[in-house]
Parts: sequence; C-alpha cells; structure tokens
Amino acid sequence: MAPTMAVSSADPFDLTDFVINKGNGVKGLSDLGIKSLPSQYIQPQEALINIIPQQSIPVIDMSNWETDPKVAESVCEAAQQFGFFQLVNHGVPLEVLDGVKDATHRFFGLPAEEKRKYSKELSSTNSVRFGTSFSPDAEKALEWKDYLSLFYVSEEEAFALWPNACRDEVLEYMKRSQILCRKLMSALMENLNVKEIDETKESLLMGSKRINLNYYPRCPNPNLTVGVGRHSDVSSLTFLLQDEIGGLYVRVNEGKGEEDGWVHVPPIEGSLVINVGDALQILSNGRYRSVEHCVIASGSKNRISIPIFVNPKPSDVIGPLPELIAAGEKPKYKDILYSDYVKHFFRKAHDGKKTVAFAEISS
Repeated sequence: MAPTMAVSSADPFDLTDFVINKGNGVKGLSDLGIKSLPSQYIQPQEALINIIPQQSIPVIDMSNWETDPKVAESVCEAAQQFGFFQLVNHGVPLEVLDGVKDATHRFFGLPAEEKRKYSKELSSTNSVRFGTSFSPDAEKALEWKDYLSLFYVSEEEAFALWPNACRDEVLEYMKRSQILCRKLMSALMENLNVKEIDETKESLLMGSKRINLNYYPRCPNPNLTVGVGRHSDVSSLTFLLQDEIGGLYVRVNEGKGEEDGWVHVPPIEGSLVINVGDALQILSNGRYRSVEHCVIASGSKNRISIPIFVNPKPSDVIGPLPELIAAGEKPKYKDILYSDYVKHFFRKAHDGKKTVAFAEISS
C-alpha cells in the first residue's frame, strides 16, 4: 500500500511538476494517499452545486423503436425539455460497454511515463491527448480529473497512433454506437421537418467524433472540489457511458420559475446517457437545448466515464438550419466556423453556458 502524505501549497513538493509535467495526474496524487486536498483544487463556493433530491432526467426504453413512434417522440421531447435523457435497450451490446470500461481502467493503470507519451508536450499528434483537469492554464482552481482524448480521423490513424491498451475496445464502442447515433439524429431532424440527412447535413450533424476516457480518482475532500465544472458540451450530441458509481449532475428548471438546481443521473447498468450539445442547439435555432452539467468528486471510490462527442466537422459553418429560416423562424444565432467556436470553448475555464453567447445574435 502506498504511504500516506500531506501535500499543501507550502510544501517543497512541486504539484504542477508531479501532476502535469511528470504525467502522474490526479490519479498519482490519490495513489500517494494524500489526506487533504491541495489548495490548487479547492473550488470557490459558487462552483459548488445545489442538489435537488428525488428528481432526474427521463429514461427511455428503445425496445420498440421500429414499431412504436412514441419512442422517437419521447426522444425529441426530452431533447427539447431537458436536453438530457438515458437510453436503455439501445442496441449497443453490454459486452462492448464492459469492454471499453475495462480498457479505460487498463489505460489509467499504466505507469505515468507510459501515459505521459500522449501528453501535449510529447504526443506525436493533436488527435491523441492525455491530460488532467480541463484547461489548467486558464483555471483559477483545478478539476479533479484525468483524461485521454482521442479524435477520430480514420481507423488507419487510430491503429497507428492510439494507445494499444485501449484502442481496439474504443474503436468497437464507437463503431457499435454509430447506428444508434443515426437513429437519434434522424428522429431529431424529422421533428424539425428536415426530412433527409444529405451529405451536407451529415457533415454538419455528425461529421467528426471525439471520445474521452475520463478517470476521477478517490478524493480526500470531495466537498471542496469538482470532477468537472459546470459546462455545456460543444457537440451536436454526446453519448456518455457511466460506471456504477455515479456523480453526473444536470441543471434543471433554469429560468422556468421553479426550483433551479441540480439532479443526479443515476447509473443504470447497460444504459447510455445522451445530451444535446451547443452545436445542435444552434443548428436547431434553440429548439433543442444544451444544458449545464457537472461531475462531483467521490470520497470513496475511483470513477470512470466515457463520452463520445458527435460534432460538426471543424471546417463546417454552423448556424440555424436553412429549412427553419425558410419556414419563417427568426435566426437566434449567427453563422460561425465550428473550429472557432471550439477554440473559444477551450481557451477558458468551464463557465456554464457562456460559450453559446459567442454565437448569439444581439437583440
């Protein structure tokens, strides 16, 4: 068992060097058995959340997707009202989900020097990135999370550049979720009276994909920090695989005159959590809503989660779909190069839904 140690900002121990430069991440800190949270991770009070108990997001059973139109209606309604929903019986096999979870644990179990090969400084490609927190250079307080981010270009590139410890399972998970993605996107577009997803629409809605393997180690003072701060995703849709521990919270009732707060998304074995991202909010002219969410830290167990971000291509210009404007809707968002939108998101700390304002048309 690792020896316990106290780490504080007054110690000669160089936390930045240990966590970031040497590739140990917060997993390395947790493995040291630290007894108190380093000051760099203590979040301001406003970053912590007000939890509403005994509420959650819709759970939709896809068993009868082909025969019962109400299933697709439920998806569209959840995307409009909540921005988040859970799917069960969605067609991605349980063994594929278990395989990618095992592969995530395997990658984060590698020695620090192995993981560090994929860091910003050493990775041979921008498509593969191992890191910690969200944007350490921009954050006043760091987030209690390590991640491996994999941007999918082609299967050939993945085989050449992705870590062997997780590559095959990640590719299989992405491949098996593709069918589900097309089903959901077709239903969401049909609900907007966009009848056909042609080549241009396909690029706009799901032209690129990124998958993250997230690792949230046990934390000595979980009430003082966050795993991921409040944010909405920049994707069209996000497909999230949780483990059994839980920790994802979604903001509800914002601006609705009811109690504004945060509800837990309880893990359901074999389920996938789906959420609307900013890109789909912009493309749908606000009909579908991206919603703030965050992850709390755990004081007892290590947690993993695996999101697939389905995005426009970086070179695409996103704005309200022409069909909606032709039908008489007034555009709420300007046309914007998707890569510019993403750069704006990543150059600052997590800040709720402020990135969307970057694309809004001033009234």
